[in-house]
Amino acid sequence: MRARTPLALVLVLLTAALAASAVAGLALGPVRIAPGRVLDIVLGGERTGAFASIVWDVRMPRVLLGAVVGAGLAVSGTVLQALVRNQLADPFLLGASSGASAGAVLVLVLGVGAGVATSLSLPFAAFAGAMGALVAVYAMARRGGTMTTGRLILAGVAVQYILSALTSLVLVLAAEADQVRSVLFWTLGGLGGARWDELALPAAALAFGTGLLLALARPLDLLLAGEEGARTLGLDTGRFRAAVFVLTSLVIGVLVAYSGAIGFVGLMIPHAARMLVGAGHRALLPVAALGGAVFLTLADLVARTAAAPEEIPVGVVTALAGGPFFLWLLRRSTRVEGITG
Repeated sequence: MRARTPLALVLVLLTAALAASAVAGLALGPVRIAPGRVLDIVLGGERTGAFASIVWDVRMPRVLLGAVVGAGLAVSGTVLQALVRNQLADPFLLGASSGASAGAVLVLVLGVGAGVATSLSLPFAAFAGAMGALVAVYAMARRGGTMTTGRLILAGVAVQYILSALTSLVLVLAAEADQVRSVLFWTLGGLGGARWDELALPAAALAFGTGLLLALARPLDLLLAGEEGARTLGLDTGRFRAAVFVLTSLVIGVLVAYSGAIGFVGLMIPHAARMLVGAGHRALLPVAALGGAVFLTLADLVARTAAAPEEIPVGVVTALAGGPFFLWLLRRSTRVEGITG
């Protein structure tokens, strides 16, 4: 068995990679700024001027939101894979992101609330949508008392189709161009609307959710032993799974309310993290969080620069990377089930 990389070394390297990707995100764009000058601006040596305004007012909120959303989606994917004991689970593939998008879009188009009310109703509607989608997929996949990879994927695809149809209907009925653009944003995912005053809630959801999940690392590890094994070791699997589903839906809902539906981050990053530090969640969760932050920061950089001056939705970039990975993983999973089943 291959030796695992020491956790401290992995965390240091990922933190350095996140810092480097953040500097690249601040430096590159339609206006290129030398990395040294970016560091000078960030560290307070240059406080005024056009470059300082670009870094602080335009790019910094976007980079920070990308890091927060990437970390949150990776942590959510890691936990969902433990809850359903299937490494193909992901907030996007299980319909949670689509459900959160549908909830947020309905609030936007129906015009529920204004000002502070809208800022709270969007995350709440996204949470409700994510929770409803996860419960529906899990209930369909567990029919008959067992859950196979094929049934889980089919349930997720079915729920995604229904939610996509609902979102498309909203898009058709939306009379105003601004509403159409908002619907497209939530459908494809994007970080272009990041603002300083909207960072607090996603960051708080990430910190609260990740901190609580770290405290639940041992019960999550027990689920890896299987339903009967976890019960034998004293875990009330039904209540625990329901509580963590609610917590994960809350994190996903808040993040999607500010970034749209961004897929495959929660699928790819947990696998890479397990290869580095193993399956124990006390080490896995922080590694997945940092890995997700690095990945989405770089993906957003590609989205901003690959077709400049046009911008590609970051959800398209993550899908181009995650689609082939998912097909490879599905093929490997199917082969293993065929051997063991």
